[in-house]
Parts: sequence; C-alpha cells; structure tokens
Amino acid sequence: MKHCVLCVDDEVDNVDALERLFRRKYRVLKATSALEAIELLKANNVSVIISDQRMPHMTGVELLAESVKLQPSTIRILLTGYTDIDSVIGAINKGHVYRYVTKPWDPVDLSNAVDKAIERFEIGEELIEKNRALELALSELRTLDQAKSQFMILVNHELKTPLTSMLSFAELLAETQLLPEQTRMLSRIRSAALRLQEMINDALEYVSAETAQTMLDCKTLPAARIFSETQITEPIRKFIQDGKVTIKFSVTPAQISGDEKVLINVFRRLLHNACKFAVTEASGAAIVTVTGNPAEGNCYEIKIRNPSLPIDDKVISSLLKPFTLNENVLNHTVGTGLGLSISQALLKLHGSKLGFTSGKNEVAVTFKLPLS
Repeated sequence: MKHCVLCVDDEVDNVDALERLFRRKYRVLKATSALEAIELLKANNVSVIISDQRMPHMTGVELLAESVKLQPSTIRILLTGYTDIDSVIGAINKGHVYRYVTKPWDPVDLSNAVDKAIERFEIGEELIEKNRALELALSELRTLDQAKSQFMILVNHELKTPLTSMLSFAELLAETQLLPEQTRMLSRIRSAALRLQEMINDALEYVSAETAQTMLDCKTLPAARIFSETQITEPIRKFIQDGKVTIKFSVTPAQISGDEKVLINVFRRLLHNACKFAVTEASGAAIVTVTGNPAEGNCYEIKIRNPSLPIDDKVISSLLKPFTLNENVLNHTVGTGLGLSISQALLKLHGSKLGFTSGKNEVAVTFKLPLS
C-alpha cells in the first residue's frame, strides 16, 4: 500500500505541481486551505504533510502544529520563501517540522526530502510497533508475577494443609496395632507424603527467591565456618558412609558478607549435588573437593569439584533451568530439578551467580561473595 502525502497550498497551481511530482510513488491528497487539510487529516492516514507557510486564516506552522494533535507520527515539511525564514525559525518546533524547503523549490531536492521523510516515518512506525510489543511483553510479565504470587498462596494453603493432615494421621495410625502388610503400606504412604512435602517446599522456595520475596539478613560471617564439614547433612553423610565419596575441604579463613542460613542452604544443596553425581573411581571413593579463597574484586570464591564425565555446553546451559533433571527419568529419578535453580535464585539476591566448568575428568561449580 502506497504512503499518503498531503500537499497544502492556497495556490491551486502549486498543489497541482506537487501532485504531478509525487503521484507515481505516493498517494497524493490536495488541499488549498488549512481547514480543508484538517478535514483530510481526520479522514485519512497521512505519512507526510507538505504545507506552504503563507496561507490565509492559518499559517503553515499553525496548521502543522494542529496536525500534531490529529496524527502525531506524521512527518511535516514546510514550504517557505526566503523572506519568511526569520519568522518561521522561532515557530519551527511548535509544528514539529522535520524540514523546511525554500520556494521556488527544486523538484529533485524536494523529492529527496519527501523520500527521506517517508523513511523516517517508517522507522517511527516500526518503533511504535516494537514499543507496543514491549508493552505487551511487560504486561505478560506482570501477569506472570501475579500468577507466581497466586501460586504461592495456592501451594501454601490448598496443598500444604491437606498434606499436613495426611502426615499427622499417618503418625497417629503408626501408633496403632497394624498387620505387617499394613505397616509396609503405611510406610510407603508416609514416604510419598514426605516426598511431596519436599517438592512443595522446593517450589515455594524457588518462587519466593525468584520473585525477590525472600528477605535476607546479611551479616559479616566467617567463611571457614559456613563452608566446612560442619554443614554436612545426613543425606551427604550417607554417601560418605557408603564409601561412594570422600570430601576434602580447603577453605581460607576470611570474613564474607551474606545471609548465614541462605548461604548454608545453597552450600548444602551444591555439595549434595556434587556427591550425588560424582563418578566413583575404580580405586575407591570419588573425591569431592571444596575450596574457598579470596579473589579479584574484593570477593571470596567458593569452588566445589567432583569427578565426572565431560558435560557439553548445551547441558550446562540447561542445568539452571527449573525442573531440569540431569538423570534418566525411566530409572525413577528422585529430584525436583530445582536444586540448582534455587541456589542460583538465592545467590542472585546476594548479587552473585553460579558458574560451571567441565573438564576431562571433573565438573566444578563456583560462586563469589563480597568480602567484609
């Protein structure tokens, strides 16, 4: 569809000449007065207005200023004589004039000016469309944030309440006289309920951190205490007792800044992950190492390494996506795929992030925290 050019001049010969100049490339509208031009603007989408300055009842600048209210994105060109320039300069911004052309105009110069004006109009329209798309995307993000909040309310009340009842009644039932078969079935019910509880808690923790609803209590903390063997949990200890892993710590004493409970939570998740996926060596237990050292930028870097087969970049990039399971689902994996996502979201609240590197025989995960 051709762009529309509106030509305005109180002299009929001039608008006819402008029409002949542009009619091959553009759809041309003609007006011999400012009032007639305004009516045409109300009824048509115009890309470029070319208006003479000296017209009865309303000057070109006044017309162009009025056109801004009707079609703000239209590009405006003013035709003026040399003697009009001084009076026009002061009012040029009022009419949002893109360019002025002196009369008598040069057809080539004016043609080029209109072509450039059309290009600018198209860029402006494209920008408007992109802004609309961005506004729509922003609206969708706001809706998503609201959905996350509603999800947390739903999970907290509608899921956790009946789950708590299930676990409570299971405990009461366990205190009664049961047959062996009933005891076995009750144990499975309780295990499934606890597993569901863990999944719900992980989902809530992730959404809370990702939406910045997790409030931090940042203090000065000793790195050697936060990232030490004292943080080994029972599931991690089981890997050690089963002879699957050995954990070695080498943490340089330093004072760091952060929320103690949150950082311990992150560290335990990452350490459990490293033990879980450590490839056991033929000679014995796999060695998982934890190191902590001051780094550039007044930071302290924690690195957790475990023996592993090489992981390609595509897999690494997917590890931080929620509900990503780096296991064979057909083998009845246990895991929500949220551990790394939760760690990343919690570290983001500290202004940090996880980093992954994969070598020939090991995988390392790192993060940095500010030194105090």
